[in-house]
Amino acid sequence: MLRSLLDRLGAPFGEDGRLRRLWPLWDAPDTFLYTPGKVTEGPSHARDRLDMKRLMFTVVLALVGPVAMAFYNTGLQANLAIAAGGAPLPGWRTTVIEALGVGFAPESALAAVVHGGLWYLPVLLVTFAVGGAWEMVFAVVRRHEVSEGFLVTGMLFPLILPPTIPLWQVALGITFGVVIGKEIFGGSGFNILNPALTARAFLFFAYPAHMSGDRVWIAADTTPDAVSGATWLARLALDGPEAFDAPFHPTGDAGITAWDAFWGFLPGSMGETSVAACLLGAFVLVVTGIGSLRIMLGVVAGTALLGILLNLVGSATNPFFAVPFWWHFLLGGWAFGAVYMATEPVTAPSTNGGRIVYGLLIGALCVLIRVVNPAYPEGMMLAILLMNVFAPLMDHVALRASVRRRARRAAATLPGS
Repeated sequence: MLRSLLDRLGAPFGEDGRLRRLWPLWDAPDTFLYTPGKVTEGPSHARDRLDMKRLMFTVVLALVGPVAMAFYNTGLQANLAIAAGGAPLPGWRTTVIEALGVGFAPESALAAVVHGGLWYLPVLLVTFAVGGAWEMVFAVVRRHEVSEGFLVTGMLFPLILPPTIPLWQVALGITFGVVIGKEIFGGSGFNILNPALTARAFLFFAYPAHMSGDRVWIAADTTPDAVSGATWLARLALDGPEAFDAPFHPTGDAGITAWDAFWGFLPGSMGETSVAACLLGAFVLVVTGIGSLRIMLGVVAGTALLGILLNLVGSATNPFFAVPFWWHFLLGGWAFGAVYMATEPVTAPSTNGGRIVYGLLIGALCVLIRVVNPAYPEGMMLAILLMNVFAPLMDHVALRASVRRRARRAAATLPGS
């Protein structure tokens, strides 16, 4: 019945229909619900079961953990701030919470999920509405189908934003990411930069007051005697190692525990605070063959190597040199970037050797930015975007090296060699 209904609705969008130029508007929901009816019948074509639609849905499945944290931890941090002496931010969200009667108790998981959802869901809806509209516009102009690639971009972008980001900035950021970061290069599969990170970088440099600072990461009004809204990387940048209990094992009211950082119960972007959730996603991506294990392990190795080197070098003026390498794994967007951003197939190298070098440089550059430039406490976003630019060069070098090896091998097997 559904198939017949779609066929009738799609008739005006056919080759002879009056709405044929708007064919992508109908094709997008049709292919979202059903596999395209046109198949290749020639015996010379090999097909993989993992088509674009299945690939994108698998990535979305791997994002279940970060999305759950976007609901729970966003509301939890806000409710903790309110319980410590802050106040709910005025607006329709507070009205909804009071109408539902769930309250702001930090010990209530339901209260945390509801409060967090009221911040996360509007950002998600604006992202898909505006970004999806741009995808439709370019599909109609170019007369091709709407790519499923935006499904992942639309899921990633809200997770790397603070909860209090204005919705008009969300619309502006995703517009920049889709149009400038992807479509001007030709659309999905042709972009050289990660669209979600491109959108976030635009917002960070265009509107830094809404993307950083000490009060944008908790959706509540806080007082000096209550709780800071800064991320722990930002607090480390502002206060130095005193933000932690020496030797970087924060405990008690003055800091956080490594266990809390692992689970993600601390202020930060809505979906990137939990290392545990990212590890779950990494397992899904690696098992399904979508995410490159070489890139992930390369990021781990690069971070550890440079972190240990800086620990050994030390600095009398820069306390960041003393931060143990494993704290870089736990704080900020390191885990989220290593699992979901660095492994994007389009912008990452395609050769095995290139992937290892790519991951190593991302991990090392992330630590370098964090340590050497404390004014910018986070480093994963810039590290990945910079390596996106050099990914084609890494593939070129790896391919040329492979060609030279094969040439030497072939020469060694020739008669008289």
